[in-house]
Order: sequence, then structure tokens, then C-alpha cells
Amino acid sequence: MIAASTPSMCMSASGSAPSSEPYSASAEAAETGSSLASYILRSFDQALNARPSGVERVTQRMAAEVERICQMSDRIQASGQINGWQQSLSQHRVNKCLHYYRLGSNRGRVELHSALSAIVYRYIAPPSSQFGFEGRYALLEDFMQTFYIEVLNAFRREHGLAADYSPRSRLELAEYMAFSEQYAKRRIPLRSGSQQLIVLRAQAFARRLPPETSVDLAMAVDTPRGEESDISAHSAALQQVREQMVADATDPADGVIRDRIVQTLITYLESQNQPDCVDYLVLKLEDCSASEIDQILSLSPRERDYLQQRFKYHIEKFAQIHHWELVHQWLGAEVDKRLGLTPEEWSRFLSELTPAQQELVRLKQEQSASSALTDQAIGEALNWTPKKVKRTWGEVLSLAWKHRNE
Repeated sequence: MIAASTPSMCMSASGSAPSSEPYSASAEAAETGSSLASYILRSFDQALNARPSGVERVTQRMAAEVERICQMSDRIQASGQINGWQQSLSQHRVNKCLHYYRLGSNRGRVELHSALSAIVYRYIAPPSSQFGFEGRYALLEDFMQTFYIEVLNAFRREHGLAADYSPRSRLELAEYMAFSEQYAKRRIPLRSGSQQLIVLRAQAFARRLPPETSVDLAMAVDTPRGEESDISAHSAALQQVREQMVADATDPADGVIRDRIVQTLITYLESQNQPDCVDYLVLKLEDCSASEIDQILSLSPRERDYLQQRFKYHIEKFAQIHHWELVHQWLGAEVDKRLGLTPEEWSRFLSELTPAQQELVRLKQEQSASSALTDQAIGEALNWTPKKVKRTWGEVLSLAWKHRNE
């Protein structure tokens, strides 16, 4: 099993040329002599029954971006597999665009917003604040609206579009949503490692930095980072600015509980005889990409999908049954705080519970105020076995999670 004290593992995996080409040799040979834009267009044609409106413009923008990445990446240039990398990166962008295209406007927006909100939720309020879930949610919505404006401006700037450009067709909107996700997750190098762009923005927002002191990091983020590129920081001055933006932005107490959760989760997974899930967790905590995880753990795409599903299953059991108090404390969603729900959400949540479940919630709230009330005592009051108390409480917490995510 991978030891949790191997912080350089991802660097060694991503810092050298891949052991196998990003695309098969036959695919690369088949594309010899054809333009990257044509290759991308054929990928769309193969996936869709008919060419959607604006596909040619989307194709040209994707091709230009991929070519720029490959030209600026020393690692890709030194690999001797430039065509393969171009095709691999292009296919990744096509697949992400198609994902949002198939979701459509409404579902795509909801998924994007949920994914990005989940990343920054923990960073959005000042460390010294006493915000509960409701207060954090209001701040989160303010931040996200500002961030979406930044993303649109970045999209226009990086693709040389007019200042009033907005996506019109379904495919253009899918392209923009895919760009938004990728832009938010770009990694900005720091002396202590790296951090996602959206997290840096959220931390600056939480500290209420005035615009002139937050400093526009356009120079730092114009070039995509992560698995596509390993370009060095532009200057020591910019690196110091990025460092300052996250300095003292994390509450030490928050770090303690986070470390406690990680260690408890690893112990839990080991107790469930899931060493491969522990390996997966360690690599995810080190920000390894999917391709790096596949390479390190020698996984096929199907094996990785199975591992991810199993990992998700155990995470849900950990968070909703076995160590729910610890996780909810970290989220600021303890039972005495309405499980992180607003008063209106709490009322709707309770109305969906059975009378027995409502009584369980009441007893759990009493338990949070008095350690003398044990789960066994709760079971006796409800005429339930301890196992049924735990199982039913897990169901209640799962429903509360759904209400919070809505």
C-alpha cells in the first residue's frame, strides 16, 4: 500500500515523459498530415448525429488552445510525442464539452455551479468568522457571481473574442461551461506547492482584500496549468503575491480537524480492508491527475471507475454513519445547528420525515447537549435495536445532505 508520507510521488509521475503515448500509435499515424482542427471536428462528428450550430468556431478555438499549450510546455516538447499529446488534450476538451452539451443549459449550469461551489465552500468565510451554513451560502453566492464574470472575461481574452461576446448556441454554452471548470481548477504554483485558482480567489474574497491589493493574476493564469503544462512561474514578484494571497488564510483549528478527518478516514478504510481506497485517497490529496493515478496504481479506465465507485460508497458510509459527528463538525452542520440547513429548509426537511424519524432527530439534538444520552438509550426510547438507530440516522443524514446540495 502507498504510504501517506510520499509527497513527491505525483511530481515523479508527471515530471517525466509518460511511459506510453497519450494516444495509440495507430491513432497518431492515422492523423498524420491532417490539421488538429480537422481532427477535433471529426471527433464531434463521431459523437453527434448532426453538426450543431457554431461547431466550426468552437473547433478552431479548441485547436488554437491545444497548440498553444503544447508549444509552451517544455515537458511536451521534450517528449517527442507532440502529435499524441495534441490529440490526447483535444479529446479531453471535446469530451468535456460534449458532457455539458448533453446535459443542456439548465442541468449543465447546476452541475458546474455545484462542482465549483463545493471546492470553495470551506474558504469563502474569514477564518475568524462564526458563519453557519446559511451565512456561508450567502457569501458563496456573492463570490460565485463575481467569479463567473471573471471567467467570461478570461474566455474572451484568451480566445481573442469581442468584449461583448456571449455564448449563443447550445454548443458554445457547453464550450464556455467546460472552460469555466478548467479555468477554476488551474493550478497556480506557490513556494509551498500549488493551489487551484478558484481557491485563491475565494481566499482573497474571504479576507476582503481591496481590488488594488489583490493584484490581477492574469499573467499567472493566461497559460493553463496542471497536467497539460509545467511552465514555471513568470516572476518571483508574482510568486510572492500568490503566496501572500493564501498566507494566514487558514484557521489552524480548521487544519487540525481536517488532518483528524483524513487520519480517521484512512483508519476507517483500513478497517474495511480497502487498501486500494487508501492509496486512491493519498494520491487525490496530493492532487494527482486521473492519468497519474492510473499510472501509479497500474489501473485500466474500467478498474479506476470501479475503484472510484467503491471509494464513493465508503466515503458516504464514513460521513453519514460511522463518523458523521466529525464530518458535520468540519462542515459546520452539526445537529444542534439544523444540520446546516436554513430555517425554511429545516422545516421542509422535517416534513419529509416519518414521525419516528422526527423523534430520532429530537433525541439526537438532546444527545448533542447531554453526553449522558447514549445511542443505546435512544434505541430503548424508540424500541429499536442499536443497529436500527445507526441505520435510520444514516438515512436522515443522507436526506439532509440532499437538501443542503439543492
